[in-house]
Parts: sequence; structure tokens; C-alpha cells
Amino acid sequence: MPWLRAAALHFAVVFGTGFALGMIRVPWLVPRVGVRWAELIELPLMMFASGLSARWVLRRIPLHTARAQLLSGASALVLMVTAELLLAWALFGRAPSAVILDRDPVSGPAYALALIWFALAPLALGGRWREGGAPRD
Repeated sequence: MPWLRAAALHFAVVFGTGFALGMIRVPWLVPRVGVRWAELIELPLMMFASGLSARWVLRRIPLHTARAQLLSGASALVLMVTAELLLAWALFGRAPSAVILDRDPVSGPAYALALIWFALAPLALGGRWREGGAPRD
């Protein structure tokens, strides 16, 4: 199942990027500009990383149908949300409901849109395919 390998790799690349950026955002950015602005500053970088990751992964693990690209993106999204909820619980003792419901009213919805982009990036950047999986000219 190449789409599952692609999902795991897409998740790992973007999660690793987010983890690294979080080590900058939390100790340095949040005290200076607050949670909302720190998250909004980080967001375009994460969206860019999602796009780069999708392109890079699909060059290594080609997915030749829109279905496979969607499965890959949706599976990567499930991995991302699960990892974030588990990390919030393990590091900060936050319940999953608190992580979801206590988001900032501005950066929270923006984050949700970024997650949608993360999930759709393999389809959006993976190429267009004809019925049956053949690439369009």
C-alpha cells in the first residue's frame, strides 16, 4: 500500500518540522507576541512545509490516482491529529477535548484550515489523473 507509506512519510516530515518550529515558537515567540500571533506567524511556514513535503514524498512514492492521493492525505491527517493529541496529553496532561476546544478564536480556525491543506496537499500537488490512473498530458 504505497499510499500508506506516503502518508507516514508526509506526516513524519511535517510533524518534525512543526516540532522544530514549536521549539522556537513556545520559548521565544510566545513570550514576546502572545500565543495567537506566535501561531499565526508559524502557520504560513507550516503550510509551506506541507506543500514541500507532499511534493517531495510523491516524487519518492508516486501515487497514480486521485483516490490514492486522498487516502494518503487523509491518513496523514489522522496521524497528525493523533500525534498532537497524544503529545499534548503526555507532555502537558491536557485532555483531547481541552486541546480541541481551548484553541484561540482566531488562530484555532486558521490552524484547522492549515490541517485541511496538509490533508489535501498530496492531491493538489500530486498531479492530475485520468480515469484508470493514467496521467493527463
